Amino acid sequence: MTIRIMGNGPLGAIVVVANAKGEVKGYVQDPTVHLPPRADKKLDVGGAVGNTGMLYVTKDLGLKEPYTGSVQLVSGEIAEDLAYYFYDSEQRPSSVALGVLVEKDHSVRAAGGLIIQLMPGAQEEIIERLEKNLKNLESVSSLIDQGRKPEELLALTLDGFNIKIHQKQAVKFACNCSRERLEEILLSLGHAELKSMLEEQGQAEVRCHFCNRTYHFSRAEIVQLLKELEEKKGS
Repeated sequence: MTIRIMGNGPLGAIVVVANAKGEVKGYVQDPTVHLPPRADKKLDVGGAVGNTGMLYVTKDLGLKEPYTGSVQLVSGEIAEDLAYYFYDSEQRPSSVALGVLVEKDHSVRAAGGLIIQLMPGAQEEIIERLEKNLKNLESVSSLIDQGRKPEELLALTLDGFNIKIHQKQAVKFACNCSRERLEEILLSLGHAELKSMLEEQGQAEVRCHFCNRTYHFSRAEIVQLLKELEEKKGS
């Protein structure tokens, strides 16, 4: 699944990719953006993202083509925009809570989130109970900072309900970039762009947005890529 947020704020594009193995990677277009905190001393996420733009969710369901849904941003606060996406694009009333605590050196101290979705035909008393629980719930980042485990977050969020955990999945950062993938990106630039790069720089340096790993391509390697493009054009 890929989530893309294209807002008009200084942060630029946000891209996150995750799979069923719990592997996650992501990047923001301009990670150096610094905004003063809001009046409540929280990070100004909405100001960084912007309140005008689009949110796209792409899911690979094993069909011929991936499914992509989209909505306009409503606030730039990512949790609110995701909740609106679920409601408007997937017709699933949802509550989304996200949070992050950042140290003075900008390292992440605690971060996490939860998504609660109603099943079709949910009774009014269930909705009221959930609303009450969510209203009384501390921020997700604070709970994680206290050392609360996911099971404890579930117990607090779904207090009064019988909880059955069907599956657990660890989440970790993982990037599947490779030299071969970056070669494909260079080839996609086309003959003219590659030739211009060769003449102006004599080499190429390509950095993966997700893990910041840098790949160097020598003059000889670019010449070989140009030959491949010429052979494809002639075949």
